[in-house]
Amino acid sequence: MFNLWTLLGLLFLLLASAGLVLPLLPTTPFVLLAVGCFARSSPRMHAWVLSSRLFGPTVRNWERSRCISRRTRWVGLSLMLLLGGVSVFHFIQAEWLRYAGLILIGIGSAVLLSLKVCANDNDSSA
Repeated sequence: MFNLWTLLGLLFLLLASAGLVLPLLPTTPFVLLAVGCFARSSPRMHAWVLSSRLFGPTVRNWERSRCISRRTRWVGLSLMLLLGGVSVFHFIQAEWLRYAGLILIGIGSAVLLSLKVCANDNDSSA
């Protein structure tokens, strides 16, 4: 039976998946939250995320060294700026929402730039 941690992990994984296609919704923080929940509740789900081709390398780097690969950083920044910028300037009409979107992109970029890059940056994850 699922407990609260497992349900939260599934919710965060769902949000992370949505973040892959929605420009202003981050992916990595939700994946890390999901893995943290699974680590407390389901060794099987935790191992499943760690073995994932898409999320596994990034999560393993984070759990092992609290770092991200250089590629992960630049792919994240590029997608955030490109897709977020297109969304903010082409699809949002209200000026205050544009500013809010730009502020969120700025915060996300600052957080991503503040994360340590792994010393053994041979990881090809994104």
